[in-house]
Amino acid sequence: MLLQDKTRYYTPTEYLELEEAADYKSEYRDGEIVPMAGGTTNHNKIALNFAANLKFALKGQAYDIYIGDVRLWIPDYRQYTYPDIMVIQGKPIYTGKGKTTVMNPLLIVEVLSKSTRNYDQGEKFLYYRSIPQFKEYILIDQARYHVIQHTKTSAGQWLLTEQTAKNGILELSTIDFKITFSDIYEGVNFEEDEELRIKN
Repeated sequence: MLLQDKTRYYTPTEYLELEEAADYKSEYRDGEIVPMAGGTTNHNKIALNFAANLKFALKGQAYDIYIGDVRLWIPDYRQYTYPDIMVIQGKPIYTGKGKTTVMNPLLIVEVLSKSTRNYDQGEKFLYYRSIPQFKEYILIDQARYHVIQHTKTSAGQWLLTEQTAKNGILELSTIDFKITFSDIYEGVNFEEDEELRIKN
């Protein structure tokens, strides 16, 4: 007789209580708690490069930039997640206790990894699109020069642009900001990432 493992489902409140006490971050996906994989040095460098350049360019303007540790709640799909970078225009809309969880990003940036690539480009993007204030989604490959840009038009349609050139320039549609690929990928060692893929 085969015994099947039963998935344990949690309420959002139970998840938040567990997350508060946990030593590592997890996402909440409509009842399931999914531990987040640790980031690589390339992942960290790309997120930091992008956020630092964006922070400098938007200095003194009405935008808040969050990186990594600020949680996002998506009520339509009952999802708690931690985007790599979020930009909020004006004041953040918080949910729950304290100021750890927001609901109204204008822009989200995700650095793609092997384990999250499909989810970030598929279901996660679907969830993000339910956020009324959300208008731009940037996906950055950490293993090669490749940036995908999704932009919401005034008619509510999403347009896709992607670039793979080493000398590419990303220009945001929702914010007055440009960044070269050399700045995005500064310090990134693609050979190191290739070695990890071969070993795994």
